[in-house]
Amino acid sequence: MVKHIILWQLKEEFSPEQKAEIREGIREHLEALVGKVPGLLKVSVYIDPLETSNADVMLDCTLESKEALEGYAQHPDHVAAADTYVRPFTAGRVCMDFEV
Repeated sequence: MVKHIILWQLKEEFSPEQKAEIREGIREHLEALVGKVPGLLKVSVYIDPLETSNADVMLDCTLESKEALEGYAQHPDHVAAADTYVRPFTAGRVCMDFEV
C-alpha cells in the first residue's frame, strides 16, 4: 500500500469565512473520489488545524500501489476536483508519498 499526504496553505487574500468554505469544498470533493478512482482505498481531508499549524488543509490518501497513485494523479475526476476546488485557492503545497 501507498500513503499520499499533502499539506496546503490557502492564499492569504481570502477572508476567514471564505477559507472555511474553501476548506469544506476541498474536503467534500476529494473525499468523494473513493469508489471513482481505481486503487484509491481511503481519503481523509482534515480542515480544522490547531493554531500551532502552518498548513490549512491536509489530505491523507491510502492507495493500493505506486501504480494506483500514478493513476490517481491522472484520473479525470481527480484532475477536475484539483483544478476546480484546490489549485485556484492554494498558495503552497507539500507532498510526501511512501509505502506502508
